[in-house]
Amino acid sequence: MRGIPGVEAVGITDALPLGKNRTWGSRAKGVTYERGKSPSAFPRIVSDGYFASMGIPIKAGRDIAASDTASSEPVIVVNQTMAQRLWPGEDAIGKFVLGDCAKERRVVGVVGDVRHLALEQSSGNEMYIPLRQCPDQPSSDLVVRSTLADGAAASAIRDALKSIAPNIGANEFRPLQQLVDRSVSPRRFTLTMLGAFAVFALILASLGIYALISYSVSQRTQEIGIRMALGASAADVQLRIVAQTLTLAAAGMAIGVAASWLLGRSLSGLLYGVTPTDPATFAIMLAILLMVAAIAGYLPARRASRIDPLAALRAE
Repeated sequence: MRGIPGVEAVGITDALPLGKNRTWGSRAKGVTYERGKSPSAFPRIVSDGYFASMGIPIKAGRDIAASDTASSEPVIVVNQTMAQRLWPGEDAIGKFVLGDCAKERRVVGVVGDVRHLALEQSSGNEMYIPLRQCPDQPSSDLVVRSTLADGAAASAIRDALKSIAPNIGANEFRPLQQLVDRSVSPRRFTLTMLGAFAVFALILASLGIYALISYSVSQRTQEIGIRMALGASAADVQLRIVAQTLTLAAAGMAIGVAASWLLGRSLSGLLYGVTPTDPATFAIMLAILLMVAAIAGYLPARRASRIDPLAALRAE
């Protein structure tokens, strides 16, 4: 596999991110824990090359190697979260973990955290065990990092594996993005629906502002006529009406921002990469609302500026 042109890294794992999960006991050797508070971790049985294939950075120590076999010392690689929780303030390299698949394993590396459960959930304790030291796994996935297009990569991989797996179907190959899309699809649907309702609400709000300002202008026809008869220009009339519109809109937005700031936390479980009180999101929202309010106020203001002062004075 590694000899295929365009293939940068290849690895094997028994559990891909955003897929199946289970926990094993994972105690630090020499540490006594209270009853019921012994730590656990998500185990991943992986081969050498897996971290490079997935783009998981090595933070300390070394990678899993081809020399980590059943006849060599049992070793393990842990993520940063597990290293900090089991040995806070200490160097995890060289420490021992007690758990399954061996009585004890020496930590030889620390890697970056991975969001294995869901994109919106932070990483827990994760440990990576060499596949050659724990080979009896019911299933596994081959992970390939390649510069080739998906179709070309799948064809090249199928040809390379033809001698040992001649019946691999096209549906056996999946880009990693597909796992991500499947994981977020329920949240994406929910947020799409919320976005549609938000757009509908924005349209209703703009129509409401337009109707309110139009009605206000029609009720102030004589006032506007008097102002124009006394020398107010069309631009002055438009500016005055738009300014009043924006003042009303600003008051409503102040109330809305306060309510959104308090109630937005209920949506935190649907968000990834952004907080419920993200300043940029609030700034964009306010800018859009101000623009809508300005347009909704400008249209009746423009109509009001064209009122004939004499006709306005005669109006009842």
